[in-house]
Amino acid sequence: MSRDYHYAVRLLLVDNFDSFVYNLAQAFGVLGADPVVMRNDVSFGELEAIEPDAVVISPGPGTPEEAGVSIEAIREFGARLPLLGVCLGHQCIAAAYGGVVSRAPVGPNHGKTSAVQHDGAGVLSGLPSPFVATRYHSLAVEPGALPDALEVTARSDDGTIMALRHRNLPVEGVQFHPESVLTPDGPRLLANFLGMTSGRVEHLAGPSCR
Repeated sequence: MSRDYHYAVRLLLVDNFDSFVYNLAQAFGVLGADPVVMRNDVSFGELEAIEPDAVVISPGPGTPEEAGVSIEAIREFGARLPLLGVCLGHQCIAAAYGGVVSRAPVGPNHGKTSAVQHDGAGVLSGLPSPFVATRYHSLAVEPGALPDALEVTARSDDGTIMALRHRNLPVEGVQFHPESVLTPDGPRLLANFLGMTSGRVEHLAGPSCR
């Protein structure tokens, strides 16, 4: 994957005290990004001082309301930068825009894989449908309480929401773990996200060559 994609972008990774956060940082680093990891107990001003090109909200324990600065970061950065939420980060996106997160109706999924059907757009562009994804979560976004600003872009074979996209902003969330070796198409998803970011950086630097 590193031979096919290389995106030299400054990536802010908000760490929700997750044991897998450096796996996620490494996965982005392989693709050429420069990840800066900041814990969720800092202020938004400290995050903003990083001057990122894009933002990732990490997995982690607990609920969106317990995720420190994550929801504020989504509302502030999401209005102007590409932003990706992973697992808890995905749930934080739902909460940030008025959605509801509760216990997953099918029970906890820790280290389990599922087949994921999706719309083939955004970060999911070019991935097979279905593809296999690894899940580590006991909470999920409630489909019946989804705000109008968000659309469902993927579901698992048990019907759980696996991905969301903001209708007007470059904000996407995935419930599964794209950095896991048990999500074989994960590197393509992360590359798609960095591709969104790279396009923005190129645009800000000067006219497009296209």
